[in-house]
Amino acid sequence: MTLALIGFDADDTLWHHEAWYRLTQERFSELLADHAEPQDLHARLLAAERRNLGHYGYGVKGFMLSMIETAVEVTEGRVPGRVIGEIIATGRAMLDHPIDLLPHAREAVTTLATRHRVVLITKGELLDQERKLAQSGLGDLFHGVEIVSEKTPATYAAIFARHGADPASALMAGNSVKSDVLPVLETGGWGVHVPHGLTWDLDRADAPVGHPRYRVIPSLGALPGLVGALEGHQPHLASAPGPTTISGPSDKVEVSSKSP
Repeated sequence: MTLALIGFDADDTLWHHEAWYRLTQERFSELLADHAEPQDLHARLLAAERRNLGHYGYGVKGFMLSMIETAVEVTEGRVPGRVIGEIIATGRAMLDHPIDLLPHAREAVTTLATRHRVVLITKGELLDQERKLAQSGLGDLFHGVEIVSEKTPATYAAIFARHGADPASALMAGNSVKSDVLPVLETGGWGVHVPHGLTWDLDRADAPVGHPRYRVIPSLGALPGLVGALEGHQPHLASAPGPTTISGPSDKVEVSSKSP
């Protein structure tokens, strides 16, 4: 077997992400300590995030709006203006936070890009995801970048087709069983779970233990070896990379030239 496409998730797969949300939630609890216990506040914030996903999508901006909504709710509309200002400031700080790559991220992408078509497949707000990719220094390693509003089997099938790969020859690696593994398995592809110590409550799902195309690795450092094992160590050459394509939720595609 030859894998034609290797997909990589971004947040908490290539770089740290959830940790900054947890720190912001701690600050949010401090700001509203006079109005709600931390556990109750977290439950209300999570409920607001769940309600708002269809309106705001994933990312810092939606998270910030959900915090403001929760603050209004727990204070019965009496939230001080300074608290709203601090919530906005924490959101901006999250957007400005430097990218911190996870161990083996660069090495794994670099190694696999020499023989495979590697594609970044991430969900979230377009400008924020583009900013993080640019700051990561990994952008030039990918043959394509797909920024989507949601990761569904149909989304993955369309991405694989767009990059000339049959689902059976596509592999997706990421930290989320729900987003990076289950929908890919449903298309007929390979799903590789790379666990991260922190997982967002709305992104949890049971692992498909026993599924023939499901694998778990301790870190991205093990991914090249896994790919080699799945392919039976058969030597092969990837087709020469063409232009890098960046696709956003609006289906607008931006194309920029790239050298191999």
